Amino acid sequence: HVQLVESGGGSVQAEGSLRLSCAHSGVTRSTGWMGWFREAPGKEREGVAYLNIYAANTVSHEDSVVGRFTISNDNAKNVLYLQMNSLKPEDTAVYNCAVGGSLYDLRRVRPKYWGQGTQVTVS
Repeated sequence: HVQLVESGGGSVQAEGSLRLSCAHSGVTRSTGWMGWFREAPGKEREGVAYLNIYAANTVSHEDSVVGRFTISNDNAKNVLYLQMNSLKPEDTAVYNCAVGGSLYDLRRVRPKYWGQGTQVTVS
């Protein structure tokens, strides 16, 4: 049974930083691809960053966040992170972590399981 619980959202001024956390359980090797996604008001949900928690060198980020956001996973704590630096107002969105499927599925915003989401507001 997969469980995902996000935390760490909030309000921040432009150029500020936030770190999102996603405590996860029940993620097996067959569902090891995890990612962060976001949905801004009036826009479709989009992928932000991805990695496979059971494989090395699998980190990738979408172009809109390259150089500003970093996805990582603490294998000992079972926590997925999204470090967000140099935040912009256009980063304002509800951010979800999600898991399952392949990288192909994640890039097409088709994971199997979703967390409840956490709001990030940049002003």
